[in-house]
Amino acid sequence: MDFDLDDEIAYVPTIGVRRLHETRLVAASGETLKGYGCLVEAPEDFPIEIVRWPAQGWRPVDDNSGDQGGVTEGLFEFWWKGETLYARNNAVGDSYLFAWSTWPEEARVDGPAVRERALVWRANYHPDGGQLFFPLNGESFVVPLALPGDNVKPDNFVSFFCDGRSGLYIHPNIWHGAVVPHDDHAELLDRQGRVHARVSVDFAKEFGCYLSVPMHRPP
Repeated sequence: MDFDLDDEIAYVPTIGVRRLHETRLVAASGETLKGYGCLVEAPEDFPIEIVRWPAQGWRPVDDNSGDQGGVTEGLFEFWWKGETLYARNNAVGDSYLFAWSTWPEEARVDGPAVRERALVWRANYHPDGGQLFFPLNGESFVVPLALPGDNVKPDNFVSFFCDGRSGLYIHPNIWHGAVVPHDDHAELLDRQGRVHARVSVDFAKEFGCYLSVPMHRPP
């Protein structure tokens, strides 16, 4: 698996920032994920929440309309190229430069890489539906999440450690940063709303920092 530089990257990151916001790391569980989502043991029949298109004025959206986009799914591929994390979500046809394990200006593309943390530059939420990430080969990963609200700030994010034995489902409108695998490569099943509406925050541009996501196991 490798990243094709001819692929279209959905967003171009802001670089040049030299400040980190450290996130708190917790183990994902039914208790810690309350309000964010839940762990999933069997993805085959797990339902994805779909949100009805909101009314634009005082007239309501007709019943049996506005929520017919359905669900899409596909392989979500992640790979570290040295100290830079790339990904491709085949469910929606997007490619990403997700994060770095050091300052982006110093990130190496080959040789040994030290990955104590991931520097995440953006996050988003999907107002049209929930999203399921399920590791296909037992890959562990960490992902920063924040509760709904467009006035989100870096200190609203908590990083959740997922040990690879279960999948992670997040509700609609939950902010999520990059899914950061611990291994060089990871393949996750992605299932989400087909409309794939995105609302994003750029930490470097808006707050002058990167979100720092610890890559060790929580205590």
